[in-house]
Amino acid sequence: MASERDLFSAEIVNRGIESSGPNAGSLTFSVRVRRRLPDFLQSVNLKYVKLGYHYLINHGIYLLTIPVLLVVFSAEVGSLSKEDLWKKLWEDARYDLATVLASFGVFVFTLSVYFMSRPRPIYLIDFACFKPDDELKVSREELMEVARKSGKFDEESLHFQKRMLMSSGIGDETYIPKPVMASSENTATMKEGRAEASMVMFGALDELFEKTRVRPKDVGVLVVNCSIFNPTPSLSAMIINHYKMRGNILSYNLGGMGCSAGVIAVDLAKDILQANPNNYAVVVSTEMVGYNWYQGKDRSMLIPNCFFRMGCSAVLLSNRRRDYSRAKYRLEHIVRTHKGADDRSFRCVYQEEDEQKLKGLKISKDLIEIGGDALKTNITTLGPLVLPFSEQLLFFGTLVWRHLFGSKTDGSSPSMKKPYIPDYKLAFEHFCVHAASKTILDELQRNLELSDKNMEASRMTLQRFGNTSSSSIWYELAYMEAKESVRRGDRVWQLAFGSGFKCNSVVWRAMRRVTKPSRNPWLDCINRYPATLN
Repeated sequence: MASERDLFSAEIVNRGIESSGPNAGSLTFSVRVRRRLPDFLQSVNLKYVKLGYHYLINHGIYLLTIPVLLVVFSAEVGSLSKEDLWKKLWEDARYDLATVLASFGVFVFTLSVYFMSRPRPIYLIDFACFKPDDELKVSREELMEVARKSGKFDEESLHFQKRMLMSSGIGDETYIPKPVMASSENTATMKEGRAEASMVMFGALDELFEKTRVRPKDVGVLVVNCSIFNPTPSLSAMIINHYKMRGNILSYNLGGMGCSAGVIAVDLAKDILQANPNNYAVVVSTEMVGYNWYQGKDRSMLIPNCFFRMGCSAVLLSNRRRDYSRAKYRLEHIVRTHKGADDRSFRCVYQEEDEQKLKGLKISKDLIEIGGDALKTNITTLGPLVLPFSEQLLFFGTLVWRHLFGSKTDGSSPSMKKPYIPDYKLAFEHFCVHAASKTILDELQRNLELSDKNMEASRMTLQRFGNTSSSSIWYELAYMEAKESVRRGDRVWQLAFGSGFKCNSVVWRAMRRVTKPSRNPWLDCINRYPATLN
């Protein structure tokens, strides 16, 4: 096990010139100590590897049996010439017709059962990401000015927010609701929450229906996820009412599930589509920023104000075979990890009131460590489903060696003590890692040994749109499409994590080369990216 000291990193921060006090006019520095993600090389649990192989075996049994049957059949037939084969078949059919017909019937029945019972492929037809009007755009300095004019924050709280903003990785073109910018208004009202929800959800859905040319009445399944704002009637009911959707639509509303709920919503839609053939499903992922805007002085509750910004995504899924030719992606795998049984994990992102009875979202200082543990479990389970056989062999072999002989090889080389961490760059061409913060992206890149190019979409999304919660992974995929970097056969890994604590992965395979779409939130600025944040 790594020592407690190894879980921390130190950083010297230039705080600028002191404006007041005994050190006025002097350049000041501070030392910032942060928790790192746990070193994946030191602690990989064998049970999660076994779980991944369990998934693989359940779905891969046909890949093992069919080649064996082909080998046996080839060995039997290969000993006969073409004339002898036809002669044998004719004689068997003439003298034992009943056996031939029975065998043919069993073959047809088995084939029919196989094709009828196997899961239908789930296609992603298209998706849309909402882009707010420019009047809602705000820079970091403007946001700090709004906070200062509101009169609700003391100097210490303002200084903390500015420090967080400047190191967050968020740029000067993100979007904030109007009531927040008004500063004097109470944004945590049902009226303002519904107004923001209507703006972002209907904006994304209007674009989705326009791009796909699917009528709202043709949608059979609707799944909406929003963690903080959950009114009555629900957000899904708001959508059904606005678009006058059909009465027998299967609608679901997921609340309180954090930034990883977008993947959970896709998983739920997939399961519903498997039970309802020839259907469309729409998945809407969003978060209401204004409704959860914190106006107190608790530092752990001020963090969401610095990171979360407006955003919404709408995704159209289909299980109709006729949509094969027009689909952009096919769903390959979904792996979900939930650490809620652990009390620290359960409370690391927690909504509550502060000492002044002001509601907010409290972020624990252990978030990085807890998130790293959930991520480790998730990718260990995902590995056997997606990694090349050579990587799986090295990973599994060194892991078993460590568990069997690790305690007996204290004098061996370090490479024999540590499990081999697979190269996930061999499994995926594109990475959409939830754009939570610069610190989290830095730690993920270091632990997974990803390149700057692998992390480009995540970092640019964080800079341009901020942390848009569960929809951020779709803004990242939109960035890749605007860059026209997705080609036929490419595999896309969307990785999200959030309260609970949860870490979820979804893997897509591109059905065709994705050209620059006609509508995309990046179209007016894509030529400026990748960019460096000052």
